[in-house]
Amino acid sequence: MNTNNLTDRNFWKSYWKNYEYEKIPSKVPFKKFLSKLVNTDSFIEIGGFPGVFSLFFYKKGCKKVSLLDFYIDEHIVRNLEKTNNIPENTIHCIESDFFTFKTDNKYDIVFSFGFIEHFEDTQDVIKRHIELLADGGHLIIVLPNFRGINGFVQYVFDRKNFYAHNLNSMKPDLLKSFTIDFGLKNIVVEYSRKPIVWIEPKASTAFTRKLVKVFSYALKLFPFKCRLLSPYIIIYAEK
Repeated sequence: MNTNNLTDRNFWKSYWKNYEYEKIPSKVPFKKFLSKLVNTDSFIEIGGFPGVFSLFFYKKGCKKVSLLDFYIDEHIVRNLEKTNNIPENTIHCIESDFFTFKTDNKYDIVFSFGFIEHFEDTQDVIKRHIELLADGGHLIIVLPNFRGINGFVQYVFDRKNFYAHNLNSMKPDLLKSFTIDFGLKNIVVEYSRKPIVWIEPKASTAFTRKLVKVFSYALKLFPFKCRLLSPYIIIYAEK
């Protein structure tokens, strides 16, 4: 296992043990960038098991969608397709360590959501995303912002999860400098607008989850992009 990793296979096996099947989201924090994704056929989701966003991009027109993760329960992936009325085997599953994965394939969209912050060397992880991009391809990386209110909630109620994240990766100026260094263009690195906080069900009581949910609803009164309130940081760039 790469020492860059802040988690291990057992962490994720335990995390997905009681997975409840999801619907493909209708609203995503990176919505403003979807209009830029023209003539995109191939897509890879990094560290995205069980593949909810692979299905999202399939619905948006990417007919060749791949999911790369070092833990994949393919039974869950197929049931997720079934739950969302997607043809079986739509998602091409690649169970591999991202840091040892080798391929000659290049992708029109390279995407990850909640991935790069689980590693110490953020610049290296971004570089490996970019290496999978086709010329003219689009990079979309979404990571949580734990340097504000959401991080405080995680620290109080789920400290184990909090320490599985690299807070140094959650600095927009630093992320933008990394992306510039790799020669990408049309770069945007920004906080998402809609404030929310969350907590994993396994780490909380029903009362705690309700308390956090009420707090999250209250935060919606303050729809501002900033380190204190924004739940996500979004990276968009083109090769």
